[in-house]
Amino acid sequence: MKTEIHPKYYPEAKVSCACGQTWTTGSTVPEYKIDICSNCHPFYTGEQRIVDTEGQVDRFYKRLEARQQYIDEKDSKDAAQVSPERPMTDLELTKRTLDSFSKAGITKVGDFLDKLSAGDQSILDIDGIGRKSLADVKKALRRLGYELPEDAQAE
Repeated sequence: MKTEIHPKYYPEAKVSCACGQTWTTGSTVPEYKIDICSNCHPFYTGEQRIVDTEGQVDRFYKRLEARQQYIDEKDSKDAAQVSPERPMTDLELTKRTLDSFSKAGITKVGDFLDKLSAGDQSILDIDGIGRKSLADVKKALRRLGYELPEDAQAE
């Protein structure tokens, strides 16, 4: 064995835990200070508590909270996207089609869906609206996620 390359050995090294428990053991360090021991560890005591010395649990809960906020915002955005209060101008229709709907008193998607529930003919009876305009409106509504009334599904 080579001389002077080994660390000094302390046969009576003192170990002290944060809970107050102390004992001696052999070590290369004269004194240890530890956060948790077998006297206070949840595995040995059966006590239900979270041991978090590095803030990992707090970081996890922050990520969990951020995820929940993201999901809530996404759900509210999706609900707003298919709102019956959405203006017809958001459907990117031609000016002529929008003018025809506004003359008939249809300014919101909900108004259009109410009228459409009576059938395609109720929309086609509006002056200036033809089959192409009706098809364009239906495509725009489906693209945005709206569900059309049963009678209006067939084109």
